Amino acid sequence: MSDQIEIALQWLAKAKNDLLCAENNLKSEVIPYDTVCFHYQQAAEKLLKAYLIGKGKQHKFTHDLLLILEDILQVCPDAESLRDELALLMPYAVEIRYPDDWFMPSEHDANEACNAAQKVMEWLKKSIPSLFPGTFECMQPDMWDKIK
Repeated sequence: MSDQIEIALQWLAKAKNDLLCAENNLKSEVIPYDTVCFHYQQAAEKLLKAYLIGKGKQHKFTHDLLLILEDILQVCPDAESLRDELALLMPYAVEIRYPDDWFMPSEHDANEACNAAQKVMEWLKKSIPSLFPGTFECMQPDMWDKIK
C-alpha cells in the first residue's frame, strides 16, 4: 500500500470517528446539537481531504469546505453537486464552538447537517469506491435516521 493511500485511509478513519461521535451524542438523553453539527462538519471536511489525498493531491490546512471543494473541482468537476451541503456545514467548523455569536443549533439543524454529511460520504463512495473498498462497512445502516 502506498503512503498516500495509507494517509487517506487514516483521514477516513478520523471521519468515521466524527460520525460515531455524532451518533453517540444523538443517543444521549440531552443532545448537544452544537456538538453533533460540529462533528458532521468535521466528518465532511475529513472525507473531502481523504478524497484529495487518495487522488494524490495536497489539501489546504483549512476548515473552509468551499476552499477544499475548489481544489477537488480541478480533479472532479461533478463535485460541484456538494456545494450547497458544504455551505450548510461551514458555520459548524469554527463559529459554533465559541459563544461570541451565540447560536445554538436545533434538532432541525442537526438533521440538515446529518443529511449534508451523508451526501458527502455517498459522493466519496461513488467517486472512488475501488480506492477505499469496505471502509464504511462497519457503519450502522440506520445511523442517518437517528434524528429524523
